[in-house]
Amino acid sequence: MKSCVVTAGRPTTCPLAPIPSSLLQTISGDLLPYLTSLINSSLTAGYVPSVFKRARVAPLLKKPTLDPSDINNYRPVSLLSFLSKTLERAVLGQLSCYLSQNDLLDPNQSGFKTGHSTETALLCVTDTLRTAKANSLSSALILLDLSAAFDTVNHQILLSTLSELGISCAAHAWIASYLTGRSYQVAWRESVSAPRALTTGVPQGSVLGPLLFSLYTKSLGSVISSHGLSYHCYADDTQLIFSFPPSDNQVANRISACLADISVWMTAHHLKLNLGKTELLFLPGKDCPFHDLTITVDNSLVSSSQSAKNLGVTLDNTLS
Repeated sequence: MKSCVVTAGRPTTCPLAPIPSSLLQTISGDLLPYLTSLINSSLTAGYVPSVFKRARVAPLLKKPTLDPSDINNYRPVSLLSFLSKTLERAVLGQLSCYLSQNDLLDPNQSGFKTGHSTETALLCVTDTLRTAKANSLSSALILLDLSAAFDTVNHQILLSTLSELGISCAAHAWIASYLTGRSYQVAWRESVSAPRALTTGVPQGSVLGPLLFSLYTKSLGSVISSHGLSYHCYADDTQLIFSFPPSDNQVANRISACLADISVWMTAHHLKLNLGKTELLFLPGKDCPFHDLTITVDNSLVSSSQSAKNLGVTLDNTLS
């Protein structure tokens, strides 16, 4: 329990918190028995207090170079109270342990795993591409982009998925309570909106949100694999890889069919594949008769580029 408080990080900037997290951390030794009792009561009852489900949303510009007057260029980051994140951290530890011990995590997911990071995901992808190149194969790397992924998660589908993973009883009830009855206020400059109910999604900026999202999308892997493509993920960033001999003239059709099924899966799970921002990097192998690639999905064209940015690192079509 002490580690949940100590590792909570920098002082909170959430105005909903009753006291600064730095002060709470300083006196955590005295408060630890009470915090432990509070968290144990919440877990046993399968209930999250409503005061812990309030968020102050601060719109954050996705990139400094984007137009600040376009609302679509902002990410809605939820500022949550220190105590609610401490409770989430306790649940995250137990849930991660259960998933790991029962081998329920996607082996192609580098997020939320001890010893894994964006570097792990990048190494897996580049190693696969380099191996294909060494074997005189061509490769296509597709970087999927989702629109407002965390915000549109359907709670009933998520809870059903958790049940299939064996999460039941008080643990399932706790997560159901965590997801429902949430509210938020948007803060912009000196103004704060009235509270609004949040009926879908998992909060961006929360402790549990990324792991819950990865479990929500776990079944997507089987859709990708059924088309003969490999994949690797980091949180909601999904990278598809298809390596093939230069003589294969059905590459575009096979990738298009895979993306079409991914789009169907996304729709069924209340997510949206943003083809306008999905990137395609084509790496031609030795003696490949063509040096670019275009695929068609839902009447939209996705053409290959000379380079693409993946998890903050720019890759080119020679891996140089």
